[in-house]
Amino acid sequence: MEMAFAQTGSGSAPQPAGGLGMFGSLLPLILIVVVLYFLMILPQQRRQKKHQQMIASLKKGDRVVFASGILGVITNVKENTFMVKVAEGTEIEVEKGAIAYKLGSAN
Repeated sequence: MEMAFAQTGSGSAPQPAGGLGMFGSLLPLILIVVVLYFLMILPQQRRQKKHQQMIASLKKGDRVVFASGILGVITNVKENTFMVKVAEGTEIEVEKGAIAYKLGSAN
């Protein structure tokens, strides 16, 4: 039995099978990252860019919907906010990012 234990500690590490080595073990991880980029990250960046362009194009008189679902008409455009009429005699100031989408023009 002592002979069996003595032979297992030869001191040399076994070589990985195949010629790819470390790259071969990282290849599935790299493929997963590439697939996630094209399926999740790239479309989200496109949506965000389109939303920013829509917000930049908003002007007085446009009908908008907030992310909360409230509808209103833009009455004034400021640097970082909009003044929005949500009811007769009720006007609120909202951040530009609170606008979800544009419905059209109130005119």
